[in-house]
Amino acid sequence: MKVDAGISADMAKVADDAMRLEAMGYDGIRIAELNHDAFLPLVLAAEHTESIELVTSVAVAFSRNPMSLATIAHDLNAFSGGRLVLGLGSQVRPHIERRFSMPWYKGARQMREFIDAMQAIFDCWYDGDRLDYVGEYYQHTLMPATFTPDNIEAGRPRIMLSATGPLMTKVAAEVADGMIMHPFSSEQYMREVTLPAIEAGLAKSKRTLADFELDYAPIVASGNDEESIEAAIAAARDRIAFYGSTEAYRPVLELHGWGDLQSELNMLNKRQQQRQMADVISDEILHTIAIIGTPEEVVDTMKARFGDVIGRTSFRVPSLKDEEQAELLQRLRT
Repeated sequence: MKVDAGISADMAKVADDAMRLEAMGYDGIRIAELNHDAFLPLVLAAEHTESIELVTSVAVAFSRNPMSLATIAHDLNAFSGGRLVLGLGSQVRPHIERRFSMPWYKGARQMREFIDAMQAIFDCWYDGDRLDYVGEYYQHTLMPATFTPDNIEAGRPRIMLSATGPLMTKVAAEVADGMIMHPFSSEQYMREVTLPAIEAGLAKSKRTLADFELDYAPIVASGNDEESIEAAIAAARDRIAFYGSTEAYRPVLELHGWGDLQSELNMLNKRQQQRQMADVISDEILHTIAIIGTPEEVVDTMKARFGDVIGRTSFRVPSLKDEEQAELLQRLRT
């Protein structure tokens, strides 16, 4: 199992953070695209490291087009010597239309075409195929030599698709190199919904789980003393409540018989009653979705819940000393 560490997109700190994490033995660093671009910090990380993988977890696909995303992915992957793991996500319709002013069609269908278009562009660049992609939403039919990258030694970037529902999960298994499971999940949802959908998609693409990287970084509440664990639990409740208010994540709650909670959380969120949102997350919900405990307990629970199916995860307790964190990495891998 590969183990990553999430870091901030602060470009003043990312180089030092990346070097430190590489020295500790992490397999990758991952940056989320929230209030900053996910790619620019990874350029600095690539420049100051040698082997650690660079993961966007995740970059918003629909805020861009296949050509623009293929270009930046190629440039970062080539510069880093093939170390980019391009994690993509769709975001949700209000953000795409109202924050990015970009079109939203049918989420899963659009994502399938988006990745297919990127692969067609990569086929042109890396294999010399003629670019002639004509889909329902995207058309790419022009690629003069002047605009074709020539530094192709590192090969095409790996594409990981973030997915929660069965439709997007099947898309990931059919057209991507792997899938990033959303942290708002549970072991039961993973085994009863996610894995069957992945296997159906892989069968269609004539692959098996051995050909597909499954990435899951759960919500974790941990620390090296009771006070820090309690603070982490409060943060986990907030995070679960935020995700739970979103319609796209309702199926996770419904599987456990908590579907009505999504409507309640959504109403509270619209009223900006964040404190009340966290209050309705019971201990049962907390321990079902998140992993709680000391760092050693968290590692053991992670291995027990999904160690037999996951090829990549993320775990870091910032309050630990570097050597302590390195020991936990080895414990998680074995």
